Amino acid sequence: MPLQELQKTYEEIEFLVDLMDEESDERTTAEIVGDIALFTQKLEKLELHTMLGEAHDHCNAYLSIYAGAGGTESCDWVSMLFRMYSRWAEKNGHTLSLIDSLAGEEAGLKRITVLIEGEYVYGHLKSEIGVHRLVRISPFDSNARRHTSFAAVDVLPEIEEEEEIEINDNELQVDTYRSSGAGGQHVNKTSSAVRITHLPTGIVIACQSERSQHQNRRRAINMLKAKIYQIKEKEKERELSAAYDEKGEIAWGNQIRSYVLQPYSLVKDLRTGKESGNTQAMLDGEIEGFIEAYLKWKMAKSNLLTKTRNYDNVKT
Repeated sequence: MPLQELQKTYEEIEFLVDLMDEESDERTTAEIVGDIALFTQKLEKLELHTMLGEAHDHCNAYLSIYAGAGGTESCDWVSMLFRMYSRWAEKNGHTLSLIDSLAGEEAGLKRITVLIEGEYVYGHLKSEIGVHRLVRISPFDSNARRHTSFAAVDVLPEIEEEEEIEINDNELQVDTYRSSGAGGQHVNKTSSAVRITHLPTGIVIACQSERSQHQNRRRAINMLKAKIYQIKEKEKERELSAAYDEKGEIAWGNQIRSYVLQPYSLVKDLRTGKESGNTQAMLDGEIEGFIEAYLKWKMAKSNLLTKTRNYDNVKT
């Protein structure tokens, strides 16, 4: 369907160009310019979809944000990032449901997990996995000093239940606690919230969004399976990269993006090199340009590894 729409727009442009050759006027020229802009926009959207072909790119996604070093500053940074992703979700017509959260002691959030539902949410948001760094003049510092804060973002696909990933009950430690509720509302008097620890890996998943302990446990298990699947896929990717990328990359740890608000404004992705001086637009959810840059970077990297592997196979 998107390809047919693209063909239709192209044919309309061809028709207008032929018409302009016969009788040139400002109105026809304006129509052509508008159609070319629309054609370019549709072409870019189609190109983006061709980069979303991995196994779970089409899925909904669990988005988790955790405060890092920086105390109250980092908790506030988690709130800012949550707002950024919420705005992005709203602009794209996605729905958002709270799974788990823990408020900061003075401000912001120590952690938050939400389910974002919509087409290709995971395919887009997987670009956000890693540590996000904020540099600004602290609103919590009476001396108005510059502070650096960190927050970690994790994104998991909501995988279909029939996709079996074996987890034995004896590998799990299950703790229950009372749901905190939202602003004191809908607080469960019983211990319906669930925290599951996967003992072999140390992965901890918490869920308090559902009414019953059984429902929370089921959702937490689903998230745990998605996390284990993701870890296995990353291990395969690392093995391939280690085998075919001789030079390697400068080690930035897991830090993927830097947001500087003072003394100047700049958002920079440390993987792709993508930059923007419009930090406010970014924090208001305009992250599509960074997502596209990541997908193009990842595809180029994957193609390079494939070519290198094929070349090595031919040599042997």
